[in-house]
Amino acid sequence: MALYCHAPADLLRHAKAEPQGSTPDHERTLTDAGRAAAGKIGRAMRKAGLAPDVVLVSTATRTQQTLEALEQENVWDEWPNIDSLPQLYMATPGQLRDVLHDLPESVRSALVIGHNPGLHELALSLAGPEQTRPELKRIENSFPTAAMAEFLVATPWRRLSPSGTSLQRLIVPKDLA
Repeated sequence: MALYCHAPADLLRHAKAEPQGSTPDHERTLTDAGRAAAGKIGRAMRKAGLAPDVVLVSTATRTQQTLEALEQENVWDEWPNIDSLPQLYMATPGQLRDVLHDLPESVRSALVIGHNPGLHELALSLAGPEQTRPELKRIENSFPTAAMAEFLVATPWRRLSPSGTSLQRLIVPKDLA
């Protein structure tokens, strides 16, 4: 049996958006603080060398603007393939997992930019009950805006499951200088 060792699979929640109001939820924009937080995450990604082959992003305005903030930080030396997917808007953990399952094996790493509660629940399920890293304790109760969980995946995408993933780190803007 071949051993698969992907580069990171990252789950990034969109940055802080304007509160719900007269604008439809799908069209909510980032706040100034949200843009700043997304920039911090972008700089942290660049410093850590997190450069996915593929970025899968919800079509919601706030996720698209989060991606734009990453791009403004020159996170990637080489542009990844970017797919804006309507099915990522408010996706459940199962829907998110299905999108990752459909990635071709030629994709070594992926970044998903989406929404809670689906991202939070997927992160918890991928971390699995036997992992005890401090990062897991931090995401048990919360997955704040602009937080990113990094997982290493040791299985083909189509078999993505807790037994084949390992939570490596959680990056939260408030922890960054």
